[in-house]
Amino acid sequence: MKIRGYLVLIMILSVLFSESSTLPNGVNIIDGETTFSLRAPGSYRVEMVLFESYLDDDGKPFEMIRDGNGNFSLKISEDLTGRYYGYRLFNYDKNTQSFPESVIIADPYSLAVATQNIYNPVAKSLIVSEEFDWGDDTWVNYHPRDMIIYETHLKDISAHPASGSSSPGTYLGFLDTNQKGGINHLLDMGYNAVEFLPLFDFGNVELPFKDSTTFIMNTWNPYERNHWGYMTTHFFAPESQFSSNGTTESGEWNGVGGAQVNEFKTMVKKLHDSGISVILDVVYNHVSQYDHQPLKQIEKNKYFRTNENGDYTSVSGCGNDLKTEDEDMRMFILNSVKYWMTEYHIDGFRFDLALLIDWQTLEMIRDEARKINPNVFITGEPWGGGYDPNRFSDRDWSSWNDQFRNGVKGQNPLDGLGFIFGEWQGELYRDPFLRFIQGSPRENGGQYASVNHSVNYLESHDNYTLGDFIRIGLHKNSSDDVIVDINKHALITPEELKIHKLAALMLLTSQGTVMMAQGQEWGRSKVIASTNVPDPNIGKMDHNSYEKDNETNWLNWNHKEMNSLLVDYYRDLIKLRKKYPALRQAKLDDIEFDLPKNKHSFGYFIHPDGEDALFVCVNGDRVKNAKFIVPEGNWWILFAPDSPELKKSFQGNDRFELTPSTGIILIRNES
Repeated sequence: MKIRGYLVLIMILSVLFSESSTLPNGVNIIDGETTFSLRAPGSYRVEMVLFESYLDDDGKPFEMIRDGNGNFSLKISEDLTGRYYGYRLFNYDKNTQSFPESVIIADPYSLAVATQNIYNPVAKSLIVSEEFDWGDDTWVNYHPRDMIIYETHLKDISAHPASGSSSPGTYLGFLDTNQKGGINHLLDMGYNAVEFLPLFDFGNVELPFKDSTTFIMNTWNPYERNHWGYMTTHFFAPESQFSSNGTTESGEWNGVGGAQVNEFKTMVKKLHDSGISVILDVVYNHVSQYDHQPLKQIEKNKYFRTNENGDYTSVSGCGNDLKTEDEDMRMFILNSVKYWMTEYHIDGFRFDLALLIDWQTLEMIRDEARKINPNVFITGEPWGGGYDPNRFSDRDWSSWNDQFRNGVKGQNPLDGLGFIFGEWQGELYRDPFLRFIQGSPRENGGQYASVNHSVNYLESHDNYTLGDFIRIGLHKNSSDDVIVDINKHALITPEELKIHKLAALMLLTSQGTVMMAQGQEWGRSKVIASTNVPDPNIGKMDHNSYEKDNETNWLNWNHKEMNSLLVDYYRDLIKLRKKYPALRQAKLDDIEFDLPKNKHSFGYFIHPDGEDALFVCVNGDRVKNAKFIVPEGNWWILFAPDSPELKKSFQGNDRFELTPSTGIILIRNES
């Protein structure tokens, strides 16, 4: 059920929003005066440099005043909105700085930045007005188990020509109502939450390919791009390439003028108006290895994990991990989280590689975020140099349930198939498998102290799409096949359709939060597109497309129409999940299992007090039928496979058989 505040609560929240946007550092403009604040305890001197243009290499320096605690400040008796600035730092120990002393860095508290499309841009901080007409907008809160999340990339969902967006790949283009993609797709399918891949300003360009003159030779990324965005540079500023004047052209500048700020807010407000909650995928565990990230220059040993030689250490594999346990770094992260909630009305967060964030910081994120919005949605990726969903649950965090994913579909399409293929993945045979339907509670051997903590999913941006996993698992394709006819390849076969439907049925009748990835509803395939980049894998299915800003990642809406039977199936299941609370809010005692002799099948009888009772049956066996016995009462088919031999109604103790790779939902009629 969606939780809506009363008018008084909305008024309180609007006051909270307006007062909470002032940050402890950065720029504030009050009564026509502009104040600059920077914390740099390792510096004995800091200059604020004011630029005439974002193209300038240098500008007019202003000496900042240092207090006894390493805080620098400067007040200028002028409203400098629209101007660009940066900082030049002089540290006591030069070894704590990653760049030459002459490098001018952007403000780590930048609310907007102008950056150049090169791998090591010297960004310019832009002073912007935060005024925006939110009206009576507030957070769109859902109970975690009522959430139906769509994971998507802001550009991918409208960039393909088949979408028809008037401004493809942008914040405003996402909102275009005369297109097949964007917000229209979310509304068409019935998703009530969207989880965007990273939208904080990030390093979008990587090192030149095979250039031996760079400090690290890039031998792995011929695209020289970071498309997904998991390389945050500025933690308070929205990514500017998605603004209406954004560009991906090499050497060009993004963020000039700061349109990205209000356009991002416009997008959030429109999603809220449509009843859709906004979740951001956030990266507080590392930054880009290549760019001039401000914290590297302020004091790298303080803000990053380093060894005894002062060199960066990395568990993330990205070159430099943030030292979240440092008190200043912790406060920086907390201020960022709170800022996005108050200034951008963000409803929730998914924390990338959350195990790299220390536990005290994780607990403080939870506590501080809930002071602002008690219903904020917080979930974590429960790995990062290890794996531990239990400790997230102990701290009242949810996390991605990869055990659900692996049990239902499998872990590896080559040799680790799961239930929907008529197999068991690892030790996830039928008895422990049943707990996935219940939300993986600890009472039955699961990871979670509360079912609210289980985010059930079958596909995310990582690894093969569910569609490609099924193609490989059914031996329709191998991972090394070169696809010649993309449209023919994308059209799913009747055999694939059955497996997809079974997977969708199990996901959308499971207890807990559910999440789907972009294109999952039509069995999307990610085939490496032919470009001018020297990629030897063109035409193959891609399991890690982080670097491809092209039709490999962009959603082809023609393929949605081609596979409309599966799309309709997902849409109808989403409607059922919303209509019947038993499919998402059942208690453990409300669920009973029917275990046929066919060990790759089972039924779950859900009978909550005062609500419709449901009987969900699934047969994962690809060869044999599965026999079920109907519980007591009068039953009707609510949702069925294409099995004309099944009756439309049943009485208690009636028997019926499910054909291989199918599922069914019955509803009890008490009248």
